[in-house]
This record gives sequence, structure tokens and C-alpha cells, in this order.
Amino acid sequence: MTESLSFPVPDARSEWLRLRTLILLRWLAVAGQTAAVLAATFALGFELPHLPVALVIGASVLFNVVAMAVAPRNRRLSQREAALSLLFDLCQLGTLLYLTGGLGNPFALLIMAPVTISAAALTRRATVQLAVAATLIITLLAGTSVPLHLATGEPLLVPRVLAAGTWTALVIGTAFLAIYARRVAHETFAMSQALAATQMALAREQQLSALGGVVAAAAHELGTPLATIKVAATELVEELAGQPALQEDAELVRAQADRCTEILRAMGPQGKQDALVRFAPFSSVVEEAAAPHADRGIEVITSVAGQPRSQPAMARSPEIVQGLRNLVQNAVDFAESTVWIDLDWDAGELRLRIGDDGPGYPPELLGRIGDPFVRKRPPPPAERPGYAGMGLGLFIAKTLLERSGGRVRFGNASDGGPPGPVRARMTGAIVLVAWPRDLVAREPDPSQGARGARVPGQG
Repeated sequence: MTESLSFPVPDARSEWLRLRTLILLRWLAVAGQTAAVLAATFALGFELPHLPVALVIGASVLFNVVAMAVAPRNRRLSQREAALSLLFDLCQLGTLLYLTGGLGNPFALLIMAPVTISAAALTRRATVQLAVAATLIITLLAGTSVPLHLATGEPLLVPRVLAAGTWTALVIGTAFLAIYARRVAHETFAMSQALAATQMALAREQQLSALGGVVAAAAHELGTPLATIKVAATELVEELAGQPALQEDAELVRAQADRCTEILRAMGPQGKQDALVRFAPFSSVVEEAAAPHADRGIEVITSVAGQPRSQPAMARSPEIVQGLRNLVQNAVDFAESTVWIDLDWDAGELRLRIGDDGPGYPPELLGRIGDPFVRKRPPPPAERPGYAGMGLGLFIAKTLLERSGGRVRFGNASDGGPPGPVRARMTGAIVLVAWPRDLVAREPDPSQGARGARVPGQG
């Protein structure tokens, strides 16, 4: 298959934040700031500049009211709009802290919140800009602020050592939380996109299987009527020997019936196999999965251990077919000339090893093989023009094969694994897939030989 599955670049995230979300968070901030000011005034007896503080809190209220009036709350903000909104929150909080003791105010840690939100939802550039703004505000607050006054009028001054420690903690905390939030958001985003691509690949394989079933049903249902039409047309040709015009029409009917039969026969093998044989010999399933990559200039050699009649019949599920297809595709993409596929089995499991004579997996990435990381792939080789690959192939393969009950291991021949006879011939990458035999296989039917097991109840 030469179709490609798109995978968004991680920094291409846009319009993740809804206006409603920021409005709600801002209302919570307004309520918390108001409660803190009232508690400091009436419960703790601090003297605050109430009018400036009220104006700063009122600025957030006005911002929310205007935002609710000019735009629907379910609107998703652009990167620029979201960044400016968070910058406003940062400046509003910095101004409020300036009026209420600066870094001596225990709520100064909230200045990290806008940067953390940006790291989770906005671009790296916007996050860096907000982090720089937050650092400047923290630095200004460390140098100057309106001190809090107790009820006795005595100012509550913060020692320089404590102010320096608070400044250091806030700057480091802002950077740490931003990096942490961005990393988690990046991995979550990459995983969600990769799983979406996996579902697309599986859905495509299921559609192909369903289409094959429709073809098989059509061939089965139309076979008898077409045969009847052909027989009747043949008899008419003989009976109309003295009427050339009518005989020609009868021959045309017979020829078109033959044509319909040929069309159904051409469409039917894959469909008939999907509909009537849910299990096929282990090697047949693998060869079916590898077939789309057999004519790409790389020799694909399949070897089977054991006697053909002892070969177990394997489930032809879309997960297995698509997963193996992606593994073969990856091997063909990077092989120099040959890809080997070795099959063997025992009483407990079925095993498949795919190896190639390519460069192998990069050692620094071997531990991440099968994870949805994104790398730009080189252009197609000149001898295989037009082939761009499916992208995310190993992640899709690993996910689908593990969903079918298999275990997948990746390695390089130069590192000695995974084990198996294929290693002796390889210089590149090796993939080992193993399934519990009782989960995906059924015992071969001697009456069918190497053709596979027939499904009970089907002709």
C-alpha cells in the first residue's frame, strides 16, 4: 500500500484553548483575589491600598465582560489571542502583587500559572515569551513593591535573603513547570495523533475486508443466474441457426454472461478468501500482508520451518494483516537488496522474524522503537519513485499486533537479537513477533492440505 497517513508536527498545535476556559479561570482568579483581599483586611488586619487593588481586580472583571460580549464563549482562540490573554493575566497578577507586598505575598507563586498553561497549549515561542515576561515581573517585584502594613502601621518587610530565595524559587519553578507541562502535553498529543493514525490504518484494512466480503457474496449469489443465462443463451444459439440476426443477439447475451463471470472471478479471489476463510495457513497470512511490497525492487524471501501439512492455520484478522504489512514495509524501505521472513512454531506459540540487510535501527533510538515519535523521512529512492511510505509504521504495527495478542521485539543483527535463524543472514534490523498459539491459531485440517482451514458451516 502506498497511501500515507498524515501525522501533525507537534508544534502545529493551534486553537487548543477555548475562550470559555480562560474566562472561567479568570473568574476563579477574581473570586480568589477578592477573597484574599477581604481576609487580609478584616481577618488579619492588614492595611491595603484598597482603591488601586479594586481597580486591578476590576480590570480582570472588565476583560471578562468585554470578552463575553464580543465573542461567543465556545470560540477557540488563536495562538496570538491566547498568548495575549495570558500575558494580560500575568501583568494583572504582577500589578496586584506589587500593591500587596511583592514577593512577600504568599500568593506570588500563582505567577507561574499562565506560563504553565501556555506550555501545555501554545507554541514553544509563545511559552518562552511568557516565561521571559514572568521572570521580568518577578525580578521587578523582588526590587520594589508596596509593603504590607500591620494594623499598628508597622510595615511588614521581607529580609533580603528571603526575597532572593523567593525570587530563585519562582524563576526555577516557572521554568520547571513549563518544561514539565510541555513535555507531558507533547507526549499526550503525539500519542493521540498516533492512535488516530492507527485507527485509520485498521479501519482501512477492515473496509478492504468488508469490500472483499461483498464481492464474494455477489459472486456467490450471481453465479447461478449467470450460469443459467449462459445455458439458455447457448440453447438459443443452436435453435436460431436459421435466423442470423436473432442468433447474433443470443451469442451477444452468452458473451456478456461470460464477461460478467470473468469480472466476478477477477474481483473475487481476495473477497472469497475474506468471506469464506477466516483462518489461513500461517505462511499465507504473512505472504498476503507482504504482497503489496513484493514488487518494490527488494527481494522478499519467506521461509517456513516444519512440514506444510503441520502448519497451523492463523486468524486473518485486519489487525494482524495490517500490522505485519507495516513491518514488511519498514524492512523494505531500508533494505539494500533483501528482506527475510522466517516462520516457525511450537506447541505454545507462533513466531515470525523479519530481517533485512539494511543499516539497522539507530542505536540511540532502539529503546524508543514503537513509540510515536516523529522523524522526517528521506525522499524515496530513485529506483522506487513515487513511494512515500505510510509513516508511523512501526508504532501502528506494534499497536495492532499487540492488540491481536502478539509480543513485538525490535533489535539489530549486530547486537545479537532478537534470537532466531534469521540473525545469521542479517546485517540490519530484526523484528520478532510471537503469538500464543491458542489465541490466534487453529490446528490444520488434513483434508485441506496447505490451503488452510475451512470455517465450519461454510461451503
